[in-house]
Amino acid sequence: MSPTPAKPGGTRLPSRRTVLRGAFTAAVVTGTAGALLPLLDRDPAAADRPAPAPGPGSGSGSRATTEEFAEMYRGREIRGTATVVVPAGAPADNRVAVAAEPVTEIRIDGRPLHVMRRADGTYLSDVRHYESYPTLLETARAAVDELGTARLAPPAAHHM
Repeated sequence: MSPTPAKPGGTRLPSRRTVLRGAFTAAVVTGTAGALLPLLDRDPAAADRPAPAPGPGSGSGSRATTEEFAEMYRGREIRGTATVVVPAGAPADNRVAVAAEPVTEIRIDGRPLHVMRRADGTYLSDVRHYESYPTLLETARAAVDELGTARLAPPAAHHM
């Protein structure tokens, strides 16, 4: 291997291996700091606060927030619920509730309508699967509009 060439002033340039090793070390340190920052950036006063009391319907120290509606829309009975179970000890500022996946149920004339939540927080249904809506109630109304006089099919039996 030939020695590292010298600059015109007589100083030596660092080798390629030395430059790559330094860049790798900097990347590892930066990545580790980024991963540890949320752990180290906690509010020390938050640890002294008691955990929120569990809400109704929570069995294992968790609390539940619920959205419910029931109405007649175009001659159809629409009922729906969305329950978000928040783990015990979660912060009271409700950031966890927003991130948690809600358990949703919509029934049109007593038959279940399958509803899915999208990553952006909107909902879509099997009946109107090409369009999403900001609330469960709007999703149910759109499904009734699409169904017209037809009824939802009964849920399929699952065979194992």
